Amino acid sequence: MNKNIVVLGGGTGQSVLLKGLKQFPCNITAVVSVADDGKSTGKLRQEFNIPAVGDVRRVLIALSETEDIVEKLVNYRFHTTSDLDGHTVGNILLTALIDICGDLSSGVKQVSKTLKLKGNVLPLTDECVTLMGEMEDGQIVEGEHNITQTPKRIKRVFYKEETKANKDVIKQIKNSDAIILSMGSIYTSVIPNLLCKDVIDAIDKSKSKIIYVCNLFTQPGETDNFKVSDHVNLINSYLGKRKLDIVITNSKKVDKELVKRYETTEQKSLVVVDNKNIKTKNVSKPLVKLDVDNTLKHDTVKLGLEIMNILAE
Repeated sequence: MNKNIVVLGGGTGQSVLLKGLKQFPCNITAVVSVADDGKSTGKLRQEFNIPAVGDVRRVLIALSETEDIVEKLVNYRFHTTSDLDGHTVGNILLTALIDICGDLSSGVKQVSKTLKLKGNVLPLTDECVTLMGEMEDGQIVEGEHNITQTPKRIKRVFYKEETKANKDVIKQIKNSDAIILSMGSIYTSVIPNLLCKDVIDAIDKSKSKIIYVCNLFTQPGETDNFKVSDHVNLINSYLGKRKLDIVITNSKKVDKELVKRYETTEQKSLVVVDNKNIKTKNVSKPLVKLDVDNTLKHDTVKLGLEIMNILAE
């Protein structure tokens, strides 16, 4: 029988993980954070008072098994002098479906049929939520985009509103064999899924393996100087009684010149695997590859295979 896997995340990291995982026999549920408020998503949120749709769009495409032209269409971004400037077709489509179907979850169910998904996509909540950040100096910053742009170290994140997760999200967590926290912006894409009390309660009551796929690089303004143990400790601080069972890290050596380029052009450094300080089981395997644009990425198939190997043990 196929394993039931729930992937919590948002943004590019979750999409990359799902592209690999869908190649294997498993039942995937992707739970997507909806607190983003930048670019096209931010404009639509402000105009229509809706949850963020941008990360949901990315995840739908990641799990889709339609032709390439459909992916290009959904991700098509307008470049014009009109109000359409910066918007993607997929974001506008999801905004329209919220109005037609009544909420984001119902809209996602409808578009999922057209995109032939290898799995399910669930927004964390159908509420219009606002992510808040408290900086180390005590300053409170409102909005995900502003949090990422503030040049101060983040102390904690929380929601401005009391937020309840969708009932289907809780149901899938309780019935899962594995809960995977994806790589990605840890404070603004991953942890927002852990800010709902009902999600934490469901994780505590589940018998799932809790797995975290650690980022390859630090993120400026969020995780500067973070090692693997820092990522693990941070996530555990937002979890309840149950903590991470496994962290997946990369063991493949990376070219020093490439690392230096990331440090100078993007202010990102390679996340150090500090085994002595990691307080959970570390599965470290060669999981990266050079992409066509000479950037370092997780090898989606190898990562998916490693997750399946862990679940088969």
